[in-house]
Amino acid sequence: MTTPPSSDFLRTLQERGFIHQCTDLAALDERAQKGPIVAYIGFDCTADSLHVGSLLPIMMLRWLQKTGHKPIVLMGGGTTRIGDPSGRDEARQLLTDEVIASNMAGIKRIFGRYLTFGDGPTDAVMVNNADWLDGLKYIEMLRDVGRHFSINRMLSFDSVKLRLDREQSLTLLEFNYMILQAYDFVELNRRLGCALQMGGSDQWGNIINGVELGRRADGAELFGLTTPLLTTSSGAKMGKTAAGAVWLTGDKLSSYDFWQYWRNTEDADVGRFLRLYTELPLDEVARLESLPGAEINEAKKILANAVTALAHGEEAAREAAETARRAFEEGAAAEGLPTIEIARSDLDAGIAVVDLLVSAGLAASKGEARRLIKGNGIKLNDVAVSDEAAKASAADLNADSAVKLSAGKKRHVLVKPV
Repeated sequence: MTTPPSSDFLRTLQERGFIHQCTDLAALDERAQKGPIVAYIGFDCTADSLHVGSLLPIMMLRWLQKTGHKPIVLMGGGTTRIGDPSGRDEARQLLTDEVIASNMAGIKRIFGRYLTFGDGPTDAVMVNNADWLDGLKYIEMLRDVGRHFSINRMLSFDSVKLRLDREQSLTLLEFNYMILQAYDFVELNRRLGCALQMGGSDQWGNIINGVELGRRADGAELFGLTTPLLTTSSGAKMGKTAAGAVWLTGDKLSSYDFWQYWRNTEDADVGRFLRLYTELPLDEVARLESLPGAEINEAKKILANAVTALAHGEEAAREAAETARRAFEEGAAAEGLPTIEIARSDLDAGIAVVDLLVSAGLAASKGEARRLIKGNGIKLNDVAVSDEAAKASAADLNADSAVKLSAGKKRHVLVKPV
C-alpha cells in the first residue's frame, strides 16, 4: 500500500522499520481497525534461552499488544522434535523430550518482561503446539492436510532450495516441518481466532503455506507479516559476537555484558536499533541518531540503557551503566563487572594470560588472544601485557582479591580465585 497504514499497529511497525513483507497489508490494516486482532509468533525450544536474534519478533509482539491487540506466544514443543530447516545447510540435532521440556521452561521466563499475560481480550497467552501435534494420526494428517500442499511449490521455497542447491541432505522429517507450521496457524485460528502469523523473512514460505492452508481447508482469511533479517552495518549477524551468543537471560549472559553489547553498537546502526529495540519516541530517535562526532556515544548509552531495562529490569540497567562508567571513566575494578572463578591453586602456580582470555570470553581462541596481546590490546590490572607467554599469579590480586583482565577499552572481566 502506498499510503501509510491507518491502524496504530501497522503504522507503528512501518514507521519503526519492522515490516518487510505482508500478504495483504491493506486488508490487514482494515482488519486491525475493527477490533483486537489475534496474532502469533512461534519459538522452537532448541536452547534454554533466546538470544538477541529473537528480540525483533518479541518487540513486534510487544507493539502488537501496546496498540490494542492480542499476542500468542507459540512454544514449539512439537516442532522442535523435527527442527526448522529454514536457513540451515544441515539438519539440527534431534533433542529428547526431556531436553525440549527443560528448554521450554527456560524460554518462558523471558516473555513476562515484554508482555502482559492474562485472560483479557488483549492479554497475551502462551500455548504449546505439542498439545495438538502429538495427537495427530499420520494417515489422517496426510489425507486431511497433506493434500493441500504441492510438492512442486514446496521445492521452490528458499529453505528447501538452499539445501538442494548445495547438495546437502534434506530428510523427509525436515521436509514435513513446513506442513506442521502451516497446520499450527490453522489450529490457532480454530482454537483462538488467530488471524495473523508474524516472523522473520526466512519464514515467509512457511507463513504463506499457513495462509493458503487456512483458506483451502476452512475458508479462513489469514494474514502473514515478516520482518527484515537484520545484520549490523558491517555485515555481522545480530546476536553473535566473538565470545558467543548474546543471550536474553542473566544466567546465560550478565546484564553488564548485555549492556555492553548495545553500547558497542556501530555508529551507523544507532538510529535503526533505537527504532526497533526501544520505545523512544521517533522524534527523539531522530535527534539522537543525528548527534555529531563523539556525541553519538551518548545515544549508544541511551540505547543500551533502554534495551537492558526491558530485558533485565531498570535496576540492572542502572547498575550496568554505573559499572561501565566506573570501569571506563575512573579505571576502577568496579564491582559488578563480569566475573569468572578459577582454582586458587592454578593462580598460585601461575596461569597463562592467553588461557584466561579464552576462559573469560574475551578471546575466541588462544590464537586470537595472542594476536590481541601482540596488538597491545590486553591489560592486566590496567597495565598493558606485551609478552604472549605472560602469566597471572596470586601476586596480581588487587584490593578486591581479584585480577582485572581487559581487552581493549570496553571489555573487562574480574578473575577471582576459589
